[in-house]
Amino acid sequence: MTVKKILIIDDDQALAELLAEYLSSDSLECDIAQDGYTGLDKLRHDKIDLVLLDVMLPGIDGFETLKQLRQFSKTPVLMLTAKGDDFDRILGLELGADDYLPKPFNHRELLARIKAILRRFEYAQQQYNTDSTQVGNLILDHNSHNVRLNDQEVELTGTEFQFLLYLIEHLSQLVSKETLSQQILGRELMQFDRSIDMHISNLRKKLKSDESIQIKTVRGAGYRLLIETNQDA
Repeated sequence: MTVKKILIIDDDQALAELLAEYLSSDSLECDIAQDGYTGLDKLRHDKIDLVLLDVMLPGIDGFETLKQLRQFSKTPVLMLTAKGDDFDRILGLELGADDYLPKPFNHRELLARIKAILRRFEYAQQQYNTDSTQVGNLILDHNSHNVRLNDQEVELTGTEFQFLLYLIEHLSQLVSKETLSQQILGRELMQFDRSIDMHISNLRKKLKSDESIQIKTVRGAGYRLLIETNQDA
């Protein structure tokens, strides 16, 4: 089994070392950065499979770190929010976080979230026999997770890519939030969890340049992706 490398960006050294020790006992290799600048430097030069990113950091905070990270990397990010309020969670997801976990958290819950993210990213790279999926003006590259719309690149996070791909696979079908949470986030949908809504909202914003693509909300039920394709011969 390939060892995955986790980068913990947290200025609480004692907590970071405790997390590294716990995660390392489960075949995960861990590195620690105590500020955003150091973390970004490691991400530019090392192969990192997942980032644990604390919101409260010295210098640049977790949100600014995430914003700069997304300018050059699609590495999945699990944000650790001290306050645990909606503002931190929503802002993190808007900036490109893949998931969040409020402090204090159970270490087993953290490990489960990490494994779910790593598992779905690995699965997404292995499950397709073809290199890409195309529907209408949209092309999704399975290997690089790059997306092109009308020959223009669309910057999606890995998780947004997987949401879009799943909706394409179930084109025109109603997909429930519960299903999306299980299939993409790898966990049961929690009460008052806004993560699904935010990922879908991000997708809408990034695909809005093409009116033939619509992600419809079915209130109380889920979402339906509709794509008009040119049927003319």
